[in-house]
Amino acid sequence: MKSELTVNGRKIELDVEPRMSLLDALRDELGLVGTHAGCEHGVCGACTVIADGEAVRACLILAVQADGLDITTIEGLAPARGELSVLQDSFCETHALQCGYCTSGFLLAATVLLRRTENPSRAEIERAISGNLCRCTGYTQIIEAIELAAERLGHRNTNEPEGAA
Repeated sequence: MKSELTVNGRKIELDVEPRMSLLDALRDELGLVGTHAGCEHGVCGACTVIADGEAVRACLILAVQADGLDITTIEGLAPARGELSVLQDSFCETHALQCGYCTSGFLLAATVLLRRTENPSRAEIERAISGNLCRCTGYTQIIEAIELAAERLGHRNTNEPEGAA
């Protein structure tokens, strides 16, 4: 079956089996292996992508169901090749990743939050990432990274130094 979607800003037409998941299409057909297969039941969040502005589990969506959607994977998060987004940089700075397997899912879930909420509370951050599991970090540094990114993004378009009232 044909499926036309936009992935990381690029229009793509795929010819896929009706039962192929979006996760498998991204990884096997498009070579976008940053979207990870974890539980393949939608529980762990390792396969999180952004579809039309929403954080979704790529393992739970068929590629043909993604027809017409605008998909962002971890490979499309950086502003340019070889650069990091503010959020990715914040994850590095706060040591919010260890093995890295879950990191792309957390980054995409947090991206959706930060696009919607300029200054999220700790409870809003916890809620936004509650569908993503990590076995290494204990979540503290992940939350700190999202808070740091929110702070940095809030100051991006101002001429005032940080801390100025």
